[in-house]
Amino acid sequence: MFNDPVPPPVAPLTPCIGICKLDDRGYCLGCLRTGDEIARWRSLGDHERLRLMRDVLPARKATS
Repeated sequence: MFNDPVPPPVAPLTPCIGICKLDDRGYCLGCLRTGDEIARWRSLGDHERLRLMRDVLPARKATS
């Protein structure tokens, strides 16, 4: 029909599952992010968020 050059809005990327408590290692019990990563999350670009979600967090889960 018509070509809309503006893509539809996308929900912000986040691994948060609503269990927000840091363990003794400093990792969130719900998403395994550090307190610093959680604090900086809104300022990170999508590429960095994806890198953390695809590479860093699964590696942490594997060693938990």
